[in-house]
Amino acid sequence: QVQLVESGGGLVQAGGSLRLSCAASGRIVSTSTMGWFRQAPGKEREFVAAIRWTGGRTYVGDSVKGRFIISRDIARDAVYLQMNSLKPEDTGSYCCAADSARTQYALFSAQFRYAYWGQGTQVTVSS
Repeated sequence: QVQLVESGGGLVQAGGSLRLSCAASGRIVSTSTMGWFRQAPGKEREFVAAIRWTGGRTYVGDSVKGRFIISRDIARDAVYLQMNSLKPEDTGSYCCAADSARTQYALFSAQFRYAYWGQGTQVTVSS
């Protein structure tokens, strides 16, 4: 099992920045990739970004490309999401996720790939 705890959400004005953190614990060695997803009220969950523990290769969703940066700290078993130039449409609950050995063949943007999910942290961007 892998446990994930997000932090860093809050209320920010459009154009501002926030940094989300995800602390991982448990059988992290069984995971290869960490992802961030978000869900706005009344909308489906959306892929935001992903990063591989080994090598640090990143994948970023089209809607946040050029504004959001995902990074990881292996020593701390943590993943971060730096969000810049925030827009009202970025509002939502942001969840951290970790994949499992059984689903590592799936696309990095596919929810199916991720077996472990955090509770989420709310981000609200005011106009």
